[in-house]
Amino acid sequence: MAEVLVVVESSGGTVKKVTLEMLTLARSLGEPAAVVLGAPGTAAALVDKLGEYGATKVYAAESAEIDEHLVAPKATALAQLVKAVSPAAVLIGSTQEGKEIAGRLAVKLDNGVLHDVVELAADGTATQVAFAGSTIVKSKVTKGLPLVTVRPNSLTPSPAAASPSVEQVEVALSDTDKLAVVTKRVAEAKGARPELTEASIVVSGGRGVGSAENFKVVEELADLLGAAVGASRAATDSGFYPHAFQVGQTGKTVSPQLYVALGISGAIQHRAGMQTSKTIVAVNKDTEAPIFELADFGVVGDLFQVVPQAAEEIRKRR
Repeated sequence: MAEVLVVVESSGGTVKKVTLEMLTLARSLGEPAAVVLGAPGTAAALVDKLGEYGATKVYAAESAEIDEHLVAPKATALAQLVKAVSPAAVLIGSTQEGKEIAGRLAVKLDNGVLHDVVELAADGTATQVAFAGSTIVKSKVTKGLPLVTVRPNSLTPSPAAASPSVEQVEVALSDTDKLAVVTKRVAEAKGARPELTEASIVVSGGRGVGSAENFKVVEELADLLGAAVGASRAATDSGFYPHAFQVGQTGKTVSPQLYVALGISGAIQHRAGMQTSKTIVAVNKDTEAPIFELADFGVVGDLFQVVPQAAEEIRKRR
């Protein structure tokens, strides 16, 4: 069975959820082989987790030059590996960096590329969601191998234990790969809450929250539940919460076990970013709000009365 290359996304020695999703998808296409692109020693901390989700091999394309420069060296190293192993497909996370790697790789291989794929069949037919989830598109790369970026939170990762072998990959870069140099890195300040796209519980607020000050109600419920905080586009455009926390078609896609929507009408743009959540709870005073069509549990009422009551009940049970 041919290998399916999965380009690993990680942070601080931790494998990101989108990588686990891609490994799960890869198992239905061939033999999952994880590709780690980074500084020397990066792969060692990731091997166990990658094996837990079915990686039968880990290609460690490690070099100080990869770490010291921007995306170009990663695309070059990946192109060399693809030419060497002739995989059945290449899966890359549909993140900002992942899309750039995929684009550069497609040029180097003279290969087609498909972005934001949510499903990939064994014959290379990809499923994409368009127009905020209202249209399903079936696509296929017509030149070269299936090269796709996989939309985060498009499927549920499932473990499948394997004992991966680790193979070091020699990285040979040209001068043009090293034109953009990383001169400084600043670690993003992180709070106690989980990262939005990785969280198992998300509490989001919308226009109905009313103001940035009122968003404390959303944050307090999130903290009680150990959840991440999200916001609708209407809320972020109104300045109630930073755009980095926007959930929706033009924001982040989430698929938690529990999604709580407070004061969110449920416009199609927002629904596109959270409709795959396992359980959806909505609180809105408008009985006709579209969010109730999607919700598993709906409460018609003033969120400033409902949420404090819910918070009090949660405290009693802690």
